[in-house]
This record gives sequence, structure tokens and C-alpha cells, in this order.
Amino acid sequence: MAGKTVQAHEEIWQKCLMFIKDNIPEALFQQWFVPIHSISLKDDVLTIGLPAYSFYEWLEKNAQRLLKTVVKKELGNNGKLMYTITMGKQPDKKEDITLTLPANPPIQTQNPPQKLINNPYGEAVSLPNPDIIPGLKMRNVPSNLVESLNFDNFIEGECNQFARLAGKMIAQSPIGSTPYNPFFIFSNTGLGKTHLAHAIGLEIKANHPDATVIYINSDLFVQQYTEAVHTNNRNDFLNFYQHVDVLIIDDIQFLANKDKTQEVFFHIFNHLHQRKKQIIITADKSPAEIAGFEPRVLARFKWSLVTELTTPDLETRIAILNKKLENNGIQFPPEVTEYIALRVTSNVRELEGAMIAILAQSSINHKEITIELAKDMIDKYVKSTAKEISIEYIQKVVSDYFHIPVETINSTTRRREVAQPRQICMYFAKKYTKLPLNTIGQSCGNKDHATVLHACRVINDLYETDKKMRSDIDEIDKKMKL
Repeated sequence: MAGKTVQAHEEIWQKCLMFIKDNIPEALFQQWFVPIHSISLKDDVLTIGLPAYSFYEWLEKNAQRLLKTVVKKELGNNGKLMYTITMGKQPDKKEDITLTLPANPPIQTQNPPQKLINNPYGEAVSLPNPDIIPGLKMRNVPSNLVESLNFDNFIEGECNQFARLAGKMIAQSPIGSTPYNPFFIFSNTGLGKTHLAHAIGLEIKANHPDATVIYINSDLFVQQYTEAVHTNNRNDFLNFYQHVDVLIIDDIQFLANKDKTQEVFFHIFNHLHQRKKQIIITADKSPAEIAGFEPRVLARFKWSLVTELTTPDLETRIAILNKKLENNGIQFPPEVTEYIALRVTSNVRELEGAMIAILAQSSINHKEITIELAKDMIDKYVKSTAKEISIEYIQKVVSDYFHIPVETINSTTRRREVAQPRQICMYFAKKYTKLPLNTIGQSCGNKDHATVLHACRVINDLYETDKKMRSDIDEIDKKMKL
């Protein structure tokens, strides 16, 4: 049986070669068809061996119709042709790659791989272009995603609601079908853009296990590219990133003024975008503000759905702290958590740093976690990091001083016993924060900027003429800095 099988596939291929020879110039036949050999015939599928990837590329470009014709002629309407390609001389890689002859003409690329692609992360990936060969996926490529940076641990608030929703939609949609491509996330440091990027990547992997998802910080991207140039592997570097289904590149601002790296990123971006592969980019500034990039690269950024993560409000900061404590199996008294959230306002990373500082002090000195310990540690922490006082903290101090709930100060009532503390809140918010007057007004009873200016003038005048008001303001100011 085995002998007949060998004889059958060899005979079939020889008949195919005779037909092909009669239909193309002799020189082309000798160059591109003589080196090909038959391998097997099973279920009307003839498998042939190509000595190099360049043979596959040439056949697909120049002889696809001829091959289809001759295969149907020799094997009938159900006949199919498959290739096995050994790409380059790789003694440690003995596995061939089996390819089904595509039904449609292939998309040609400028730099098709001619050998095993060098994976920047280590192990070689023996795959050609998946757009030319449908169904093939890259294997053994680490995604570099951090499992803990998932959507379950990403606390939603007004500061990130739209970005989180868009990220969820990207992760749940089939790759290539979302309108949010590219997706550009920007924010100041420590507000969760890296966490969100990882969360999207992890959810895509969960929903599409066969997808090749790569997360990389642009600093490492630059290092990899520099190494690829030094080792004469620039094309391999380019080809590797052109094969991914989802590319997540973090802190893109580190590519600023690196012209050569921007050029290769431009080609990778174009290749992936044209093939509807998902691109996710994070940065510390919006595309309109980011500097040091070529106009054509900036233009690609501006194609994106651009979304900003802003500073979390008090409620979100408390929720973030509680989630981090829960994940570590720790509990803080509610008043301690609230105090941290009130005093540390700029970013999530510093919230976590403050929490760790309190935990360390408690553990090392065997102290109970109390509001006194929190005040001692956070005051040092805030002073050392030169943080501005938040409007929520101002409202908390003022409400405690006058024994009025914060909710009452933030209400629209005009009663004098509430209106004056509200004006004091506006006064200190203008003094200690960088918030616009409109934002201060909206946070203090939904007032406008003119009301804030009026409140500041009133309190300034009373401070100069009223001893009781001066005493109150000075005492609140001291408490504010405790």
C-alpha cells in the first residue's frame, strides 16, 4: 500500500510537471518547478515540498491559476494542493509548515520573510505572513501581559468610564471588526493607562485564545530595534511585529526624536492597520500635544479613538484603595482609607505607595493601624512628594470644623450657616488647588465661576475686618496642613 501511495503521488506530480512545462518558458520551469518534489497524496490532497519561502511567494504571485488548473485536471474537482516549506537552514527546527493553497490572490508585502523570523523575545517563530497564508498563527510568543492587571481590578469611575467601556468593546469584538482602531489612551503618570492596556490584552486573549497579543513598552521596543540593526536582523524585527493580531505599545512618548525607530514603527503601524489588526497606544499626552514625532506618525495617532484618563475623584480613590487592600487580604479602618484618599489625590500609584508605607510602619513597629498612624505617615508622605491639597480634603476639614456634613456644604441651600462654610471652601480651593474656577464652583454646590470669585472676595474682606473670621480661617488653614 505504501509503495502504491508513493508511486501515486510521484506519478501525479510528474504529470503535473509535464503540463506546467508545456505552458511556461523553459527557464522559469527549470528555476521554479524542477527543485520541487512531491511528498504525499491523501484524500485528493497532493502535498509538495518547496525548498524555500521564496518559492511559495513566486508561485502565489505568478502560477496560482496554472497550479489550480493542473491539480483539478489530475485529481478532479475535489483536488487540492498543499505546500510544505522548510524555511532556511535551521538544524534545531525540524518541523515543516503545511500550507493550504488559498482560494483568493494573496496580498503581497514589501518585506516577506525569507527564513525563520527571529522573535525579539527569544525563540524563533517559524511562520510566514498570515495574510498570505490564511489560518496560520504565531506560536510560542509571550504576550508580556500581567495577569493581575485585569478588568476585575480596574476600578471604574468618571475619570475612566468611557475609556474602560471602549476597551471592553475592543476586547469583546472579533479582531478587525471594532471601529476603535487604533485606540489611543493618554493621561498623566499613575492614572491607570498601563493597567487598562493590559486588561484589554488579557480579555482579548480570553475571548480569542488563538490571537497573538503583544504588549511592549516603547523603551524596550527601541532596545529591540537597536539590537536588530546591530545584528543585521532589521527585517526580522519588522516581520515579527507585522505578524501580531494585537499590538499594545505603552508610553509611546519614548519614541520621540528617534527617527529610525519611528520609521520602522510607521511601517508596522501601516501594515497592521491595513489588515485590520488591533493597535493600542498609550502616552502621557494627547496626539495634539505630543512632541518629537514625524508628521506622518502623528497623523496615524490622530486616526485613533483618543481617550483621556483623568484624576480619580474621592469615591473612586476610596474604591481603588479598598480593592488593593482586598487583593492583599488586608483591612484598614474606614476612616484610615478615607484619610489616605483625601490626602493623596494625584494618582493611583501614589495611593498605593501611601498604603504600603502605613502597612510597613505598622508591621515593623508592631503598631495598630489607626487614624493617628495614618496621619503621621501620610503627612510625611505628602510633604515629601509635594502634593497639592484636594478640594475634597478642603471640604472635609471645613465640614469637620463647622460640624456640618460635606453633603450639606455641597448642596444648593443658601442658609447663612451653610453658605459661609461653602464660601470658605471656595476660598481655600482657589488658594491651594490648580483647579479652574468653574470646577471649584461645580464641586461646591454647583456654582459658577463668578460665584467663586465673589466668595473669595467676601472671605478676604472678612479676614481683614472680622476677628472671628480671621481666627476661623487661620485655624482651618493649620488643620489643612496637619
